[in-house]
Amino acid sequence: MKKKVTLTSKILLGLFLGFIFGLILKSLPGSYIKDTVIIGGVFKVLGTGFTSAIKMMVVPLVFVSLVCGASSMGDVKQLGRIGTKTMVFYLLTTAVAIIIALFLGSVLKPGAGLDMSSVVTGEVAIGESKSLVDIILGIIPSNPIASFANGDMLQIIFFALLTGVAMSMVGEKAEPVRKVFESANDICMKMVGIIMMAAPIGVFALVAETFSTVGKDAILVLVKYLVVVLLGLAIHVTIVYGGLFKVFTKQKIKPFLKKFTKVAAITFSTSSSNASVPASMEILENLGVGKTTRSFTIPMGATINMDGTAIMQGVAALFIAQIYGINLEMNQMMTIVLTATLASIGTAGVPGVGMIMLSMVLTSVNLPLEGIGLIMGVERIVDMFRTTVNVMGDNVCTLIVANSEKDFDVDKYCGGGKEEIAA
Repeated sequence: MKKKVTLTSKILLGLFLGFIFGLILKSLPGSYIKDTVIIGGVFKVLGTGFTSAIKMMVVPLVFVSLVCGASSMGDVKQLGRIGTKTMVFYLLTTAVAIIIALFLGSVLKPGAGLDMSSVVTGEVAIGESKSLVDIILGIIPSNPIASFANGDMLQIIFFALLTGVAMSMVGEKAEPVRKVFESANDICMKMVGIIMMAAPIGVFALVAETFSTVGKDAILVLVKYLVVVLLGLAIHVTIVYGGLFKVFTKQKIKPFLKKFTKVAAITFSTSSSNASVPASMEILENLGVGKTTRSFTIPMGATINMDGTAIMQGVAALFIAQIYGINLEMNQMMTIVLTATLASIGTAGVPGVGMIMLSMVLTSVNLPLEGIGLIMGVERIVDMFRTTVNVMGDNVCTLIVANSEKDFDVDKYCGGGKEEIAA
């Protein structure tokens, strides 16, 4: 029986072929066939068409997914302290993650050394600098319909969250509307799946166009981008998660890490937060976390806690700004932090959606989406690591909240760790 070729394999093949074909074109002299028909014609249609299809899905997917995510958080009110602590942990760590990413991207400059400003399509307008007050007030839409038409992402996110929270407060009467949004979310996800089927061709065209224009210089910056993202993930796991765990539980982290390898194996192979939920619930039970806490924090974390994804989005946004020669000011940085943090609520915990969310972040500060084609070449590698970080955050949060709620058996935690070590 022939083994089915996965989409990831096809994308990697498209990347490789685009790289080879682009370098071959780069070595050829300029001509009408090369410059107008192939690069300016075929590549532009296929590459820009793919990024346009991704951009098409940003607004509907963000809106319906956030409404679904916010409307399902009725338990936050019922569980009181647990819900509040969980929400604060998830949103704050996501904000810290994106700040770490922006800091690393600004200091290490992964996009430096590659100039793609000559191949960007259309105008790129960053806009005038705004004060903090104006940024905050700008989140509230005076006309939601106009926000949808103009693609004002922060305003769309605000309106979606308000809609979802209101549905949650209304309760059973809103059930018919909730079902409509859940169906719409399923439809949007299916549409994303259909678009992603064209990803190998789109990536081939985008990468071939890039390398036919800038040559081998793109390889180095792509490696730098990957290294900076992985560095950001490592810092977040070690300092943020490790520090919070030590401060709030006063326990050694080794027993948890020993158990977490089982969950990490799932996240690495599936790149799906949702797929790891059963395994997370099992190891947390073995580590002494009560059912009340883990049954709430883990499913919610799979929906709203996307620290690893936020790090990728922050580094990617600066990477793309740098390769296109665009200088992001402080207000654009703050917009990225707000957009990525708020968008983490309701983001589907499945592979592939990270690129849609990245396009939303890029749209919020008017950065060119063409840069996504280059990033997709290493997306699968990044996806495995960032999903693992996402899920590790869910587990660490659960342990911290359970400890604060006296829903944590310390003896079982230490004993479970010793058993694992002995084994």
